Amino acid sequence: MPWFRYVVREKGKVELGTISCAMCHTRVMPDGTVVKGAQGNFPFERAAALTVNRFKHEQLLGFEHSFFGAPWIKPDPLHEIQQMSLEKLAEMHAAIPPGVIARHGTNPMFPPQVPDLIGIKDRKYLDHTGLQLHRSIADMMRYAALNQGADNLASYSGFIPGTRDFRTLPDPSKLLRNSDEQLYALSLFIYSLKPPPNPNKPDRLVARGQKIFEREGCTGCHTPPLYTSNALVAVDEFEVPREHRQMYDVLWTSVGTDSRLATQTRRGTGYYKVPSLKGVWYRGPFEHNGSVATLEDWFDPRRLQEGYVPTGFKGAGVTARAVKGHRFGLGLSESDRQALILFLKTL
Repeated sequence: MPWFRYVVREKGKVELGTISCAMCHTRVMPDGTVVKGAQGNFPFERAAALTVNRFKHEQLLGFEHSFFGAPWIKPDPLHEIQQMSLEKLAEMHAAIPPGVIARHGTNPMFPPQVPDLIGIKDRKYLDHTGLQLHRSIADMMRYAALNQGADNLASYSGFIPGTRDFRTLPDPSKLLRNSDEQLYALSLFIYSLKPPPNPNKPDRLVARGQKIFEREGCTGCHTPPLYTSNALVAVDEFEVPREHRQMYDVLWTSVGTDSRLATQTRRGTGYYKVPSLKGVWYRGPFEHNGSVATLEDWFDPRRLQEGYVPTGFKGAGVTARAVKGHRFGLGLSESDRQALILFLKTL
């Protein structure tokens, strides 16, 4: 169970540590290899769904409200969840596949993909929505502290996550917070993470795929050698303030993917960051909410159709839906598409 940590602090007593960074950012490959820091594939939400019956209905709705509530957004994106029975709540979480997670500040109806931490030292923005600027290791330390509980001290005009009555801030002295030394050590470790050996080797077909990548203008957003421009893309519903173009790296490109994570959650900024394509051979599912399982699915033009059956995250009770946006590469011939995919798998 490489996602957990077994600890023996007392003879005859074994303790199991959970909800650590490793629980979401550890990947077990098909051959059994463990990749630390990668997009994890522990079935977190399916496991959580099995515990639903341990809670009273009112208590579980309180947890959902605390984890995902954003009552200032109208209409309230959590309204539908607040009307669900225990069974429907369990179904909603069980529908989220490994590699995707309803992390706090998002929404289990449109949850985010678990990010790959390998190579994060070179990323300018953290979170799918570019929530945190990453200028130095201090930002990495701050982000780690926030995601391990410090953001429970936040107050959104009176809405306070992490409290049951949503009116009173928790006692800071009772919150577990890693020391600066621990956060520094953690960040150094994350910066040191390396990808596993890539079994996909360059050949003539891969070289052709690289030329297609360049010909189609993919380098504009996925710029070598990092294969990301480290920029932000505004969602279609968001009007970029003029000052943002001076403050941040905002592209003029429209990608057209589902905007709800960027506009209807506490982590919403109106933007998605341009992801790096490095390591896509060992990752998946893809897209910011993990709608497709493989690169082959991502470049399948049928995913734009309403009758498409997503191979990754669908949503509870959903049998078919379009995976919209990012039309780049969908007009390629079959042979060009396969060459492009083979190239991407060598990155």
